[in-house]
Amino acid sequence: MPNLLTAKEVQELLNVDRTTIYRMLKDGRLTGIKVGHHWRFPPADVDALISGKGEREEIAPEDFFDALPLHCMQPIQDVFAEIADVGSVITDKEGTPLTRISNSCDFCKLILGSTEGRQSCFASWKKVAEHPGELPEFFSCHAGLQYAHGRIMVEGEVVASLVSGQFYAEPPDAEEERERVRGLAKKYKINPDLLEQAAREIRVCDRQEQLASWLQRTADTFGEISAERAGLMTRLKQISEMSIISS
Repeated sequence: MPNLLTAKEVQELLNVDRTTIYRMLKDGRLTGIKVGHHWRFPPADVDALISGKGEREEIAPEDFFDALPLHCMQPIQDVFAEIADVGSVITDKEGTPLTRISNSCDFCKLILGSTEGRQSCFASWKKVAEHPGELPEFFSCHAGLQYAHGRIMVEGEVVASLVSGQFYAEPPDAEEERERVRGLAKKYKINPDLLEQAAREIRVCDRQEQLASWLQRTADTFGEISAERAGLMTRLKQISEMSIISS
């Protein structure tokens, strides 16, 4: 079979390592023929890859989410929320919480305790998480509190968000707040006196620019931790695949 290429020749042509060749062989991007204990590859397959479909060793985007070390991220989130004096949660790109909410105020706890209220919170988190801006920007949620998110990115892919807030940007008008809170209590079937009492304890934050910086820096840290974990998982997967091919 003089026209078939060896694994080493394919490595050199594609500028990838031997493990990547085996991955491409296993998932069908390369067609190989085993001759004795060695693999040989049709030049046409390699030419197709070189002409614009070449494989670069990288982690699949869906693997980034799987690599999130939430058990490590939760305590960091807890500390960040306490120091910044905000409520915080890590969500997926759909706004669904992945971690336990840290430092939540009583007002939000009451709303989250209602099925309808919780669904409205998730919808607000999704809206915040979908904001395309590079840096965190604060928005009002369905209950009138301020929230922003820091994008958690791995290899240029957004994999999750650190959503933080649960505060007013400035003290609200007492009468307007009372009317709004009573409306929320009725909508979510919450005791209005309890919700109104909890609303009096809602935090007021006038340092949003500084908070936005802290938020993004924490999200970047989560991204770095996740990238390290994703890389480790990929290397372990490569070792496993090599073992399968060799057997």
